[in-house]
Amino acid sequence: MTHEFDFIILGGGAAAFAASTKASELGAKTLMINDGLPIGGTCVNVGCVPSKHLLEVGKEIFYPQRPRFEAVAAANHGFDFVRAIREKNQLVETLRQANYLDVLEHQKQHVTFLKGRAEFILEDEVTVNGERYRAKKFLIATGSSTRIIPFSGLDHVKYLTNVTVMNLEKQPQTLIVIGAGPLGLEFAQMFAHFGTKVTVIEIEKQILPLEEPQIAAELHKNLAAEGITIYTSARMQSMAEENGRKIVNVEVNGEKLRLEADELLMATGVVGNVKNLGLEKIGVELEKSSYVKVDKYFRTSVDNIYAAGDVIGPPFLETIAAKEGNFAAQNALKKAKKTINFDEVPHAVFTSPEVAAVGLTEAEYMRRYKYCYCKTIDFTRLPKALAIKDTRGVIKMVIHHEKRTVMGVHICAPLAADMIHEATLAVKFGLTIDDIIDMVHVFPTFSEAIKLVAQSFVTDIGKMSCCVV
Repeated sequence: MTHEFDFIILGGGAAAFAASTKASELGAKTLMINDGLPIGGTCVNVGCVPSKHLLEVGKEIFYPQRPRFEAVAAANHGFDFVRAIREKNQLVETLRQANYLDVLEHQKQHVTFLKGRAEFILEDEVTVNGERYRAKKFLIATGSSTRIIPFSGLDHVKYLTNVTVMNLEKQPQTLIVIGAGPLGLEFAQMFAHFGTKVTVIEIEKQILPLEEPQIAAELHKNLAAEGITIYTSARMQSMAEENGRKIVNVEVNGEKLRLEADELLMATGVVGNVKNLGLEKIGVELEKSSYVKVDKYFRTSVDNIYAAGDVIGPPFLETIAAKEGNFAAQNALKKAKKTINFDEVPHAVFTSPEVAAVGLTEAEYMRRYKYCYCKTIDFTRLPKALAIKDTRGVIKMVIHHEKRTVMGVHICAPLAADMIHEATLAVKFGLTIDDIIDMVHVFPTFSEAIKLVAQSFVTDIGKMSCCVV
């Protein structure tokens, strides 16, 4: 017997749920099939929610013991690692129920949920748990997993990933993190704040290789100041495990180092979950053998099959996965032709200070226009930062060399993830630096940095009063 549906979704994360919500609104008879991570996918289970929770736990431990003000005595708090993991798990379970299982209950008139691994046997049919399911349209939203680079000796080492590190039963005294992207740095600082001695190894010449060099340098400086050892431009030689200790042999600037730690975290990026889905049988093309290839409408090389979220590649953002899932469902079911302008999409790294950016980098602007008009200022010029004695941070703005429109903003600062939304509106709606300067900002705030960097294009901000408008 073959079960018939209008729309079948493979996956149970952000893209899948956004698609099921839209499909339910459109009245389509929908089946969602989930395998791998529990319902909710990466974000609620092992990504955004639990990592930001534990990062905040780390801040509560670390910063009160290092007050910025002479009048404040250092706090002396203990830390229970096991209890922190337990509290994180409780939060995950609560949100998984409220944001996913309860949502499915509201959609049950149109959406059926099934746990199991789906595999295509025909372009319009999959098999799950021995049963066959047919639909007019499909969405592949199976997410991503840790990309493991086969370094010499790694297959003999018991290493951690972003999934397993979340469920450690004991806090490591020492930790080596391979990879200085957003995930690697967030976990590095999290554990450093817990009291673990952390070493980060990055093969590229800077941490956060895709960010502006000035932004990466500012974060590097601050992480190092907190005691995190960071090696960039590193050449991995080999790995081993001896008596439970993880050994990493690496060459940095011609010097060979032997690094040891209790635990080793692989944070070397992600790949789409494209294996064992039967995609090769039906002719769904892949990108670099790691992601499902789609056009701007999220349609694969097979007309009735769409894909969205991490499985189609970067940017790996929960918000983008959800938007892609929503748009893919509309395109599949209503031929809506919805697309996304990725130049308008902000992103953030939740270290302390945070990193956030939207729009074009200087390098990308140079590639497109062969010219760049950019300004960078540091937060020692910002009244709010001076007032609270936290001048960590820089902001860089890229503007159109003729129209003066804001093309990109890049921030490293304590509240960068919140600040970036003003910049996102500027990029999305083509605002000029004159529009930013003309807008009255609350004084004193970190958000004034966006106005200040805009003013730096037209005046010497070193000679300005803080109340100059």
